[in-house]
Amino acid sequence: MKTKALTLLGFAAKAGKLSFGFSATEESLERKKVRLVVTANDISPKSKKEVIFKAQKSGYEVLSLNTTSIFELSNAVGHKCGIISVNDEGFAEAIKEEILNDQ
Repeated sequence: MKTKALTLLGFAAKAGKLSFGFSATEESLERKKVRLVVTANDISPKSKKEVIFKAQKSGYEVLSLNTTSIFELSNAVGHKCGIISVNDEGFAEAIKEEILNDQ
């Protein structure tokens, strides 16, 4: 369920294991801290294309929350953002599993 993925993202945010927004995600990709990149469904096509390119270039996966808006994602993590990098392997695996099970 999407709510479980959002709940896990909220826990990861409280644990300090996320980077919020395009710039922070890009920086995390450059520092090789990222384990997973997550996007809301209503980010701009340009931002989505750029983050996918940068993540894939660095060897990381990008998953989109197809039914979750920027507003919903922002509420779940406590920061206004549509792009998030998960910087912890355990959280990344759990979030990825929930997102893929929901699709």
